[in-house]
Amino acid sequence: GVAGSVATLLHDAVMNPAEAVVKQRMQMFNSPYPSVLACVRTVQKTEGFGAFYRSYTTQLTMNVPFQAIHFITYELVQERLNPRRDYNPRSHVVAGAVAGAVAAAATTPLDVCKTLLNTQENVALSSANISGHLSGMANAFRTVYRLGGVPGYFKGVQARVIYQMPSTAIAWSVYEFFKYFLTKHTLEKRA
Repeated sequence: GVAGSVATLLHDAVMNPAEAVVKQRMQMFNSPYPSVLACVRTVQKTEGFGAFYRSYTTQLTMNVPFQAIHFITYELVQERLNPRRDYNPRSHVVAGAVAGAVAAAATTPLDVCKTLLNTQENVALSSANISGHLSGMANAFRTVYRLGGVPGYFKGVQARVIYQMPSTAIAWSVYEFFKYFLTKHTLEKRA
């Protein structure tokens, strides 16, 4: 658990500016940024370096529970489908897909808040009578609730689940394959 948490802290420290700020701003409808470099320069110039980490704590708040739910669900499903823990590609794919779906659905409210913090969606903020920049997860949670109530926290849940299911299914099946392959190879060498 500690190793996973530390890995998430370091991973997100590197990836938050690229994934959570630049990518999302470039994906916005009518994005004013013609390139990644233009986006980075504009954000740095107009909002400062802190803008790249505005949602870092939200990202961690989402990713740590996501990974915990993901791993626990995978192990629970594997316990049902493959209690002997044999190499079984079908069980690895199914358990991976279910784990990704459950983790994605459970952490969607955090993802919605993170996206609002990262994009600073002007239309949304102005419709909630917010001027300036929105900061902090508590403010993002209140703003999402003001804009859409409880259903607002689950906007895009289907898309997240559809995205995560194949991703985690592939990741787990590849992991289990190489674990099997390397273990088998090592055991054969010893024999």
